[in-house]
Amino acid sequence: MPFPTHFLITCEHAGNRIPSRYRDFFRDRQALLHTHRGYDLGALRLAREMSSLLDAPLLVSTISRLLVDLNRSLGHPEAFSEVTRALPAELREEIIARYYQPYRNKAETMIAQAIDGGARVVHVSCHSFTPELDGEVRDADIGLLYDPDRGAEVELCRRWRVALHVYAAALKARMNYPYEGTADGFTVYLRRRFGADRYLGIELEINQKHVRADGAPHWRAVRHAILEALRSAAPQALPA
Repeated sequence: MPFPTHFLITCEHAGNRIPSRYRDFFRDRQALLHTHRGYDLGALRLAREMSSLLDAPLLVSTISRLLVDLNRSLGHPEAFSEVTRALPAELREEIIARYYQPYRNKAETMIAQAIDGGARVVHVSCHSFTPELDGEVRDADIGLLYDPDRGAEVELCRRWRVALHVYAAALKARMNYPYEGTADGFTVYLRRRFGADRYLGIELEINQKHVRADGAPHWRAVRHAILEALRSAAPQALPA
């Protein structure tokens, strides 16, 4: 008998807030905080609407990724930015203890509790990406990131992409783009903690040009297409 589906929506880069204790280190970095390096523009709005649509728990962090990146393992060279990488070790440990570990521990606990309750967890981590990086124009409107070795993740993303074409044929959705779904990230860590039969970890990536362009009606229509496509693509049971 298939497991009932329990959705969890997260947003690791929801804001660009720097707590007062560390603001002096960012005094000359205000412009940087408002770029794609400071936070994922539009991701929080989408995550909130997805949570509401699916009646799913929502976990977000509004701390800037320039303080510490919650979507990176601590051994990754970009876990700390060029600003915080140079801080004394005790301050970096403090940041980890105050912001990094509590967020990741809470998400892991929420997933474990749902699984212990008999559910299969579908975790959607909401992100956005800059339209151009290092001179390269990104050739996608939406990216669906997953592990190709996990059949249920493959199938969910396939269905989601097909449904997106129905709801918004003009949007180009690509699989494992602009990043690989197996590259360092929170879902990759969580896959090591939970088996493929009980945990699906999908990263949703939205091109920020849709957040910036054409005003509110356009961005609202893009969000609507993404959300309705997910709702139709994710029935209560997916094959393992």
